[in-house]
Amino acid sequence: MTLPSDAQPARKRTSPRRPPASANGDIEPGQPGPASGSLTLERGLRVLSLLADRPDGLTVSAISEEMNTHRAGIYRLLRPLEAADLVERGPNGRYTLGLGLVSLAASVRSRLQEVAAHELQELANELRCTCALTMRHGEEGVVAIVQEPLISRMHIAYHPGLRHPLTQAVAGLAILAGDVPRPGERPEVTTARERGYAITRSELFTGATGVAVPIPSPNGVATASISVVWLGENPEESRAIAALHERAARIAAALPDDTADLRAQPIAAP
Repeated sequence: MTLPSDAQPARKRTSPRRPPASANGDIEPGQPGPASGSLTLERGLRVLSLLADRPDGLTVSAISEEMNTHRAGIYRLLRPLEAADLVERGPNGRYTLGLGLVSLAASVRSRLQEVAAHELQELANELRCTCALTMRHGEEGVVAIVQEPLISRMHIAYHPGLRHPLTQAVAGLAILAGDVPRPGERPEVTTARERGYAITRSELFTGATGVAVPIPSPNGVATASISVVWLGENPEESRAIAALHERAARIAAALPDDTADLRAQPIAAP
């Protein structure tokens, strides 16, 4: 059959080309698609983590070196973060965490923190010592709240956000003591489980004594603790231990049953 001279054969429709996929089905990094976006997000979060460890800030060159990425790529990561006030650039060219993170953190506050903040402030004033709430995050303890006494001759001051392995510091030992025994655990953890409280001397701060008790939960596994710390000798050590137990029981009683696994709750500065 002969087509008329002005007739054109129908064009074959083609589907848009899919970006190359890796062996596990993910789109290769560097190609447009969900995997590329995930990689960008991951790198952006790493930038924030690096800056969190360097309060004095980092230059683009320093970030580039830390992440083993070209400066141009770092600029592309920093631009949206700066636009969202998550990072800010100082006059010296160094980038630091931005005030936008403060507003984000202020809106993320667990029920545990709300209850503990009031109890710990009262306890700090009563004992005239610094008190803290520490929450479990993986194998680390993260200080979520620090309450200092309104009146005292001298006390220890530190900030929320301090991290340490659970196997170090009195707060972490108390959390482990509120969990099931582990093979090879520190003798202090075993002793704390028997006593119901943990105590350390010069563990994180030279000359400081810390006492902590786990916050009981309905499932029987503690994932948070409250602690008190002071310098030198304290003739009222027994009173401090009893007061910690009383406050921990109050905090636990005020929590709903669905907060049994406190690790699922956000950790933020008060």
